[in-house]
Amino acid sequence: MNFLRGVMGGQSAGPQHTEAETIQKLCDRVASSTLLDDRRNAVRALKSLSKKYRLEVGIQAMEHLIHVLQTDRSDSEIIAYALDTLYNIISNDEEEEIEENSARQTEDLGSQFTEIFIKQPENVTLLLSLLEEFDFHVRWPGVRLLTSLLKQLGPPVQQIILVSPMGVSRLMDLLADSREIIRNDGVLLLQALTRSNGAIQKIVAFENAFERLLDIITDEGNSDGGIVVEDCLILLQNLLKNNNSNQNFFKEGSYIQRMKPWFEVADENSGWSAQKVTNLHLMLQLVRVLVSPTNPPGATSSCQKAMFQCGLLQQLCTILMATGIPADILTETINTVSEVIRGCQVNQDYFASVNAPSNPPRPAIVVLLMSMVNERQPFVLRCAVLYCFQCFLYKNQKGQGEIVATLLPSTIDGNSVSAGQLLCGGLFSTDSLSNWCAAVALAHALQGNATQKEQLLRVQLATSIGNPPVSLLQQCTNILSQGDKIDRRGSKIQTRVGLLMLLCTWLSSCPIAVTHFLHNSANVPFLTGQIAENLGEEEQLVQGLCALLLGISIYFNDNSLENYMKEKLKQLIEKRIGKENFIEKLGFISKHELYSRASQKPQPNFPSPEYMIFDHEFTKLVKELEGVITKAIYKSSEEDKKEEEVKKTLEQHDNIVTHYKNMIREQDLQLEELKQQVSTLKCQNEQLQTAVTQQVSQIQQHKDQYNLLKVQLGKDSHHQGSHSEGAQVNGIQLEEVSRLREEVEELKSHQGLLQSQLAEKDSLIENLKSSQASALNEQASVTASPRDSEQVVELKQELTALKSQLNSQALEITRLKAENHELLQRAEALAKSVPVQGESENVTTAKTTDVEGRLSALLQETKELKNEIKALSEEKTAIKKQLDTSNSTIAILQTEKDKLDLEVTDSKKEQDDLLVLLADQDQKILSLKSKLKNLGHPVEEEDESGDQEDDDDEMDDGDKDQDI
Repeated sequence: MNFLRGVMGGQSAGPQHTEAETIQKLCDRVASSTLLDDRRNAVRALKSLSKKYRLEVGIQAMEHLIHVLQTDRSDSEIIAYALDTLYNIISNDEEEEIEENSARQTEDLGSQFTEIFIKQPENVTLLLSLLEEFDFHVRWPGVRLLTSLLKQLGPPVQQIILVSPMGVSRLMDLLADSREIIRNDGVLLLQALTRSNGAIQKIVAFENAFERLLDIITDEGNSDGGIVVEDCLILLQNLLKNNNSNQNFFKEGSYIQRMKPWFEVADENSGWSAQKVTNLHLMLQLVRVLVSPTNPPGATSSCQKAMFQCGLLQQLCTILMATGIPADILTETINTVSEVIRGCQVNQDYFASVNAPSNPPRPAIVVLLMSMVNERQPFVLRCAVLYCFQCFLYKNQKGQGEIVATLLPSTIDGNSVSAGQLLCGGLFSTDSLSNWCAAVALAHALQGNATQKEQLLRVQLATSIGNPPVSLLQQCTNILSQGDKIDRRGSKIQTRVGLLMLLCTWLSSCPIAVTHFLHNSANVPFLTGQIAENLGEEEQLVQGLCALLLGISIYFNDNSLENYMKEKLKQLIEKRIGKENFIEKLGFISKHELYSRASQKPQPNFPSPEYMIFDHEFTKLVKELEGVITKAIYKSSEEDKKEEEVKKTLEQHDNIVTHYKNMIREQDLQLEELKQQVSTLKCQNEQLQTAVTQQVSQIQQHKDQYNLLKVQLGKDSHHQGSHSEGAQVNGIQLEEVSRLREEVEELKSHQGLLQSQLAEKDSLIENLKSSQASALNEQASVTASPRDSEQVVELKQELTALKSQLNSQALEITRLKAENHELLQRAEALAKSVPVQGESENVTTAKTTDVEGRLSALLQETKELKNEIKALSEEKTAIKKQLDTSNSTIAILQTEKDKLDLEVTDSKKEQDDLLVLLADQDQKILSLKSKLKNLGHPVEEEDESGDQEDDDDEMDDGDKDQDI
């Protein structure tokens, strides 16, 4: 408390002595009063004093107010007063126009009281539990107080809420409150809670925050909504910015599709409200959060594709080409479209196809470039257009080729302005900012694309009437050599820096462009002269860029020009500049104060035009080439020769590798073709195999039909010879005999099964008999009812009848088996007895009819056997059912017997216990009588006799019970 007393003592106008005493008395009343009304009135009075006498109330009353929150939760009114008082003590919002020193002191006071409050984490937990109350007068002050705590000391309060059980979930319930003021303040509370805390951001996101916030934005009217929409958008930014997990959850939850209606903005000439501009600005920033270049490439790419698929990119391009859009919204829309298309080929192709609604229609890229090279346009808008053009060309070789093609002679259209013409116009205008933007834009058209670097060498420019055209490369070096001779608007060095960055990008990794550059004899002397001079600090950057350009001319030199071979250029540097001086000038680039700023983010975001010096992609090139150029300068000619040899061998090796790669590709293609052929042949083979199997089955069917027809024809044709008839009859006999054999085998197997089942039943019946007999004897010894004995007798009779029936059936089966065996022997004998050639036709027909009759008799007998077997099986199932019923009856009788046994044993135990008790009582009575006699007290004999009689009666009763 000492630091608080110090603050109190430092106040110029502290509370009067009477007010301090009043506050003390009120605190005493809150602490000691037993009546709730008295405590409530005291807290109300403290609330009224807490705004004016914040320090005194805070020092004396905070502990009592926290105690009220703990003990008086049943009374919402006193809780509301206590929460409001604590809010007035901790919050700095109520302070109005105060001096600077007093403002600082007030802020310190709020943070100090917050530190006291959260010193006990239970206080924050108590506050979270109070938020569960639905009463408006409790919930709303609680929300305000917790928001104020988070504003004063965010990280420690966040940590307490994070470890509190269901702490974040309780706060998320505020968004579902039907009262708008609590819902809106709940959004502000979550803003403060989620600021710079990834763990809480994830919990809030997975508590369905995205769904609820987007619903609120939709209900409030999207971009036309009020400040509630702004608060929700800020909260969404807190949840998504630099949080890859939440971004992925937002994308997978299909919430990107719900952002499209935000940007359905029609052409409006009546003006936009300030709130709508703010809302739309935040909405565009939210889109940029999802596709920021600092995000992981995979996450950014998936969000870009989702925005194209749901039509969000198309909607943004519509705003881009609409009229009546405020300048700051248009600028932010250009930046947003830039990052949505950056590095995504599908989105870049779509953007290339967008046309402005003009007559005739012009590509959107051309319209934007017109704004970039127009010096009357706002600076931030020109920077946004440059960023959009850079993002359009980023990793887009197709787009780079289209831009460079607009500069080539064969594709130039005199009736319309192309992107290439606008870039050349900006490159050679008198506005230094246009020069720089056009040079950087053209450098991005060449970035990492050796083909377009060579194509750009073909560009010819007509400088003036009557003079021959010069190449674009030559014109750039001419402007560079003129330096400050041309009067330009803007920075002195901006034009030269832009041209040098363009030349360095153009010549790097392109030996042909280096040769073209060195072919102009004035270029190398100009560069060496610039580097060798001792100029001011402003010119040191130009000297460093000239050193970089000369170093690129050495490192990527293919030694095709004798006067400017690598070794000669190195000797020239050593004589005119000095190697150490050259390397020092080269190091000026990376040491420049604006170099590190440009290397951080791809977007050219500068406060004013004079800061527009470096491009982000160029800083990467400098970092890549600075070291290799330094090594190349210090290398000797022998090392260069060795390096050349190594390069040649590497090139040869690369050629061999590419040759083998091509061979492997061709072989892969051949393998794929062969695999496809094999798969087709397999399919054909399977089809043919199925066809063959079908044909084989058809042939078999035809054979069977043929045999049947043959047999039928043999029966019908009586006019055939005796030999053919005998063979036909024999064929019929053989088929019938085989069929009869099969049936007999089936009968044998059925008979075996029946015999095994009979044996099982016999054993079962014997067991039942023995168990039943024992059960009946036991039951009869205890208490057996006559009805049960009759049932048992009936069961015995049924069992004997069933057994006799089974025996008779077994005899019948053996008899049938013998008859079948005889029939089988007769059939075989008939099959062997083939009719002799020469017998008369009458004998043959007689035998045939005889065989047919016997066969029919055999068939009839087999049918009868089958019927008998069926009847036997049915009887067997009936016997089984009867056995089951008898088993159940026996089980019931057994359970009843067990119950009776238990009752008998229990009664015996009870009788024994009674006898023991009676014996003990007799002993006690006798001992008592002997004591009375010893004491001289007369004991009546009648009592003894009576007692004895009672004892005898009890003994007799006990014996009777025992007999029972």
